[in-house]
Amino acid sequence: MRLDMEVLVAACADDSFDDGIRIDTELEPLAGPGGPVKPAVYEGGRYQLDRRWASAEDSEATDVIVIDNVPSQANRLEAALQSHSQSVGIPELVLDLSELPGLPAHLPSRLSSLQFPHRNADAYLRDAQLDGKDFVKTPLGSAIMAATPWNSGALVSWFPQALLYGFWQSHLGKKRQQTKHARAWVSEIVGWSPATTETKTMGLKGDALNLNVDDRITFSEADQTKWGLGKEAKVAGGKKDKLSEIGHGQVPFMKDQDASAAPVSFERITQRATVSFAQLRRVGLGTSEGGRNAESSARALLVALGLHAHNLAFGRGFALRSGAELRPRRTDVTWLGGSADTVLELGDHQATAALLQSARTAAEAAGVPMSGWGEAPVTLTPKDNLRKVVRSTWPEPSR
Repeated sequence: MRLDMEVLVAACADDSFDDGIRIDTELEPLAGPGGPVKPAVYEGGRYQLDRRWASAEDSEATDVIVIDNVPSQANRLEAALQSHSQSVGIPELVLDLSELPGLPAHLPSRLSSLQFPHRNADAYLRDAQLDGKDFVKTPLGSAIMAATPWNSGALVSWFPQALLYGFWQSHLGKKRQQTKHARAWVSEIVGWSPATTETKTMGLKGDALNLNVDDRITFSEADQTKWGLGKEAKVAGGKKDKLSEIGHGQVPFMKDQDASAAPVSFERITQRATVSFAQLRRVGLGTSEGGRNAESSARALLVALGLHAHNLAFGRGFALRSGAELRPRRTDVTWLGGSADTVLELGDHQATAALLQSARTAAEAAGVPMSGWGEAPVTLTPKDNLRKVVRSTWPEPSR
């Protein structure tokens, strides 16, 4: 089965009984089958452990480690859309922090709406200004903040990713908007039958000079360029500790609490992604313009966006984190029909790019709100309260 806009729009209609699309991919480490891969590590040095049924024929469940979970996958899909924002034409708002000089180099000077932790429901958006006016009080800001899944025109126009990957408008106050919208796109990478779940990376932080003194040093935790040796050392705001606390000397990692969780060898690694037409049928435009065809076209646009994001992020070898570089070896795409499932020919990123362009054209023709698509990013600036807290967290370095 080939996917075209007529099929996709019909599948997203209120009267359709089609269920969605599933993408199953067998992944392989760059080191080859069984090569160690670093799963995500959480507080306390723990992996996300689980037991799963690999198939209905299995006699018992299998131990697994979730290498990359659903929220993390959504972030990676958004990052792929941001990296290709010009070719995709996806709407974008940007919080410009360049007016705050001296921010550390690892912080973004421009924070994209495709990076906001809570998407359209994010506190950064609430605490922004547009042309010197509180963003939430502007026509654009109030429309985005008031948007709901059933009245989603502003989100289709400016935050389509929120309708794919979900949002919860919970940052306006207890008696304000509290709209929730569950993910329609769910993706996860899982390692099956881990060889171990207890392995640790042992080692030694080396020092070419092997600096070693018994005397304590005094140093500033805020600025470790300022430190001194011995009892007479005076450093403003300083504390006394071992030389190793500022990076000198050899430091062995000999205890479990010192060592980090290590990469794991798996029998196999899989990624499963699904897009739910049932969840997308909750998306409405809240307007009579275009009617049901406009709503079906808006949902089809979201499906096409999700498929293209998936190909951009995972259609070739990708790196999740240090020690977690994977490549797709086989992908099966299934159309989950109301009466039968069918193998779907999705194609590569060029094919999904063409599908997305067709979806944009169909959505515009159907009267779907598309005001942010293909336009230059809208630049926002931080309000005074946000500016102050950023500056308090990251003081401008003294010269």
